[in-house]
Amino acid sequence: MQIKKFLAPTLKQATAQMKSELGGDAVILGTRVVLGEDKYGSKKMFEITAGIDNDNAMSQASAQHRKTIDNENFADELRKLSNKVYTNSAARTSLQTAPAKKIVRNTVRPQQTNHLEEELKEIVDTLFHREVQKPIVSSIINQLKKNKDFLDTNSLDSYVLSSISSMIPTHNFEVNKKNKPKKVALVGPTGVGKSTCIAKLAVISKILHNLNVGLISIDTYRLGALDQLRIFSEVSNIDMLVAYEPSDMPRLLNSFKNKDIIFIDTAGRSQKNMEHLKVNKEFLSLSDVDETYLVLSATNSTKNLYDVAERFKIFKYNSVIFTKIDEAVTHGNILNIVTQFDMPVSFLTNGQVIPDDIISADPEFISKMIYTGKLN
Repeated sequence: MQIKKFLAPTLKQATAQMKSELGGDAVILGTRVVLGEDKYGSKKMFEITAGIDNDNAMSQASAQHRKTIDNENFADELRKLSNKVYTNSAARTSLQTAPAKKIVRNTVRPQQTNHLEEELKEIVDTLFHREVQKPIVSSIINQLKKNKDFLDTNSLDSYVLSSISSMIPTHNFEVNKKNKPKKVALVGPTGVGKSTCIAKLAVISKILHNLNVGLISIDTYRLGALDQLRIFSEVSNIDMLVAYEPSDMPRLLNSFKNKDIIFIDTAGRSQKNMEHLKVNKEFLSLSDVDETYLVLSATNSTKNLYDVAERFKIFKYNSVIFTKIDEAVTHGNILNIVTQFDMPVSFLTNGQVIPDDIISADPEFISKMIYTGKLN
């Protein structure tokens, strides 16, 4: 792939440069705001990192007469980036129907591998190593013991995965068009990736489901938060508004009354600062939100996640998104949380790329991730 950066005073100019040089099949890999030099006449510059397959580079070089990128062309590019999101589901389906493979554990297997008790001890060790809490481990082992007459060493892991899967509720993201816009808010502590989640869900809704999408940000506290979302909205051609006071919400929502779906990005707040949480709640209370997702980082300990999930109950969230599963060492904390709070999972994110790195929650996929410690 040929990769090149383009710098201009405006995002549209940078995009035009990219299209002029690389052609209509170029893919935007990233955007950022940088400080330009005096010769550009502007301190604030927009940089686009773009790429094109080497096979297409020569033909694109002769096509500089093409028009500047419009909404339809950009949608085609984002659709290419989005393929992984929805091919993951098919890949997981084929994985689920394939014969279960024996999981290799770090512990030394006993010579008498047909001894059920020894096998169960290894399963216990594995689950503890994945940081699954003791009551849940006990529940899984008891369930296996009840079915011991049907178990053998070749099927044990499949039964464990089935047991874990049965404990993980999931929630489907409804994207059907209705007479009024659906309002979706994301809440959570600082640094968990709410804004990136918003961007991914917004692109998926627009490009893959052909919805008219609006963004409202109430994150006016974090330095650079609005700039980040504004750049995204400009690149993706999704309308964005900013609420500075709770009283702004009814007016902004009315401005988006013809939208199919509205995503509300809240300010990240520490679960220990109840006053700040109440401010966010005041914004959402005036928004008549249809769904609220609690965004949690999979890299946090179970104890921290418990504290966040408990204190964020004031938002009456109805589902959870776990981010940074690619950065987490173990994933037993996911099972601990959904079991303790009986809360379904909607999405998992495994990177920063928009909109590729997001996965619709699937119990079988999550159970394999927890038990094996691997993402695939």
